Amino acid sequence: MAAPRIDFIELPASGTLEMQRFYGTAFGWDFTAFGPSYACTMTGDVDVGFQADPTEKTQAILPAIRVDDLDAVLAEVEQAGGSITKPVFDFPGGRRFHFLDPAGNELAAYQGE
Repeated sequence: MAAPRIDFIELPASGTLEMQRFYGTAFGWDFTAFGPSYACTMTGDVDVGFQADPTEKTQAILPAIRVDDLDAVLAEVEQAGGSITKPVFDFPGGRRFHFLDPAGNELAAYQGE
């Protein structure tokens, strides 16, 4: 079992094409689009996603922690005093949930397929 770690960062965006052009030009990153409002790098290291759907995007950068057992981590986050802001849901590549830590930072925990 791998130790949980932040390996994905999601940025709120007004449009994914603009973000892809900027980061592609500035840093040479390649992106995979998942519809008109979401795109991300898929290097397998620390990847970056752009969320442009106004009903889905967060107000700030959303760090995502990869875990082996999402349901167990959900219970642990709640037991530790975290507040769930978005219950477990499916996305292309796995399942995740969002939560607030005691300082009010929003993060996601996710389990890949």
